[in-house]
Amino acid sequence: MTTELNDQEQFRREALNELRKLNIDPYPAAEFPVSATSVEILENFPKDSSLYQNVSIAGRIMSRRIMGAAAFVELRDSVGKIQLYIKRDDICEGEDKTLYNTVFKKLTDIGDFIGVSGFVFVTQMGEITIHVKSFTMLSKSLKPLPIVKEKDGEVFDAFTDPEQRYRQRYVDLIVNPHIKETFIKRTKIINAIRNYYNEQGFLEVDTPILQAIPGGAAARPFITHHNTLDMQLYLRIANELYLKRLIVGGFYGVYEFSRNFRNEGMSRMHNPEFTCMEVYAAYKDYNWMMENTENLIERVALELNGTTDFQVGDKTISFKAPYKRLTMIDAIKMYADVDVSGMNEEQLREVCKSLKIPTTPAMGVGKLIDEIFSEKCEHHLIQPTFITDYPIEMSPLTKKHRNNPALTERFELFINGKEIANAYSELNDPIDQRERFEEQVKLMEKGDDEAMFIDQDFLRALEYGMPPTAGLGIGIDRLVMFMTNSPSIQDVLFFPQMRPENN
Repeated sequence: MTTELNDQEQFRREALNELRKLNIDPYPAAEFPVSATSVEILENFPKDSSLYQNVSIAGRIMSRRIMGAAAFVELRDSVGKIQLYIKRDDICEGEDKTLYNTVFKKLTDIGDFIGVSGFVFVTQMGEITIHVKSFTMLSKSLKPLPIVKEKDGEVFDAFTDPEQRYRQRYVDLIVNPHIKETFIKRTKIINAIRNYYNEQGFLEVDTPILQAIPGGAAARPFITHHNTLDMQLYLRIANELYLKRLIVGGFYGVYEFSRNFRNEGMSRMHNPEFTCMEVYAAYKDYNWMMENTENLIERVALELNGTTDFQVGDKTISFKAPYKRLTMIDAIKMYADVDVSGMNEEQLREVCKSLKIPTTPAMGVGKLIDEIFSEKCEHHLIQPTFITDYPIEMSPLTKKHRNNPALTERFELFINGKEIANAYSELNDPIDQRERFEEQVKLMEKGDDEAMFIDQDFLRALEYGMPPTAGLGIGIDRLVMFMTNSPSIQDVLFFPQMRPENN
C-alpha cells in the first residue's frame, strides 16, 4: 500500500536529511545507558532529594514548550512520563549553539526518541523534573502522532476509533497508555494460572500446531499444505487429543497454553486465532475438575485485583467459589419451558420450529439441543454457573454419565452469558470412542463441516489404556475480557485479525 506524504510527513523527512547533513545519525546503533525510569524517579526522589543527581533516561517526546533559550519537554518511557528542562547553554557549553537552536528546536519533533542525562530537581510549580545536561537523538519519528488535546472539558483528536486502534495497536499504545494495563493484567492472569497448576505438580508441555487430523473439538479448521511431504495439514483447533496421549504415556497431570485456530465467524467474542489453556489430570473426574476450576478462577481474581468482585459492563460479577450448578436439561426446562430429554431429531426440529430457532438439514440431535440452549438459556447465566450433564450426542469425547447413559459427565462454565470453560470426565473406552467418531463421520456426510474426523492414532493410543482422567479447557481471551471489563475480544489481543486495508 503506497500513499502520498502529507505536509508533516514531508517536513519530518526533510528534518531527517538535515540531521544527516549535520553528521548526526538519526538512528544510532550505539547503546544508550539508561540508569533509571520515570516511575523510579517520581517515587523515590521525594523521599531523598540527594538521589538522581547524575541520571540518564530515554523515551519518546510527547509534548514540548519552547521559550527562547529554554524548553520544557514531556518524555514518556516504557512505564510512565516525566518532565525535562532543557536550557540552551547547558547542552551547548561553547559558542556553537547548533544542538539547541537547530537540532532541538527545528529538527526534533513530537514522537522522536531521545536520550538525556542530567540531575533531578523540583520546579517552582512543584513538579519533579530532570534538568538536562546532555541530549542525544535516538530515533527520528517520520509520522506525526494523533496527539490528544483538551479544551474546556472537550477532547479533540483522540485516537478512539476501534478499527484504527486494533489495526495500529502500536499507535494505540503510544497515545492511550492506559491500554497497556489490559495486557499487563493478561500476563498476570496467565502467570497465576501457570503457578496454580505448577504448585499441584502438573507439567507444562507443548503439542503440535500443524496437525494431520484436526481433532479435539467440533470446529472448521484452517487448511494448509506441506510441500516437502506433499500432504494436507491443518492448524490445530484444539490440543486435547495430544495431551491425552501424554496421560496414556504415564504423566499424572499436564497443561498447555495453546494458540488455536478456527475458520469460523468473527465477532466481539470470536477471533479466528485465540488462546486456550487445557489441563488433564489422571485418576480424576469432572466433579473434581469443577471444584478445581472454581478454586482456580477465584484465586486468579484475588491475585489480579485483590477481590473476587469485578465490574463487567453494568454488572458486578462475583468469582468467589463455589459456583452454581445446573444440568443442561434442567436449564432448558427452566428457560425454554421444554423437556428435551429422550427426544429424537424430528421432535427436536419441531421444538426449534415452535421456538422460532433456525435449523439446517446438517444439524443432528446434538446441534439441535445446542441451538435451543444457546438461544434460550445462555444469556440468563450472568454469575459464574456450571452447566452439567450434556446429552451424549453433544459430547463425542466424553465419558457416559455413571447414572444415565443418555448423558455425559461434562460441564461448561458460563459467565456473563458466555461459555468460558469446557470440561469432561474423559472417554477412555477405545471401542466406545471409535463408535462416537463414526457417528461424527455420519454428521460430516450430512454436511456438518464442524463434525470431528476419526483420529486413528488417538484410538490406537487409547487401546494401550488411559486411566480415568478429567480434562478442562479455558478460553484465556474471554477470561481476560471479563477480568479487565473489556467489551470485545479485540480489546485483549495485541493484534486481532482484521480485513485488509483498502488501498
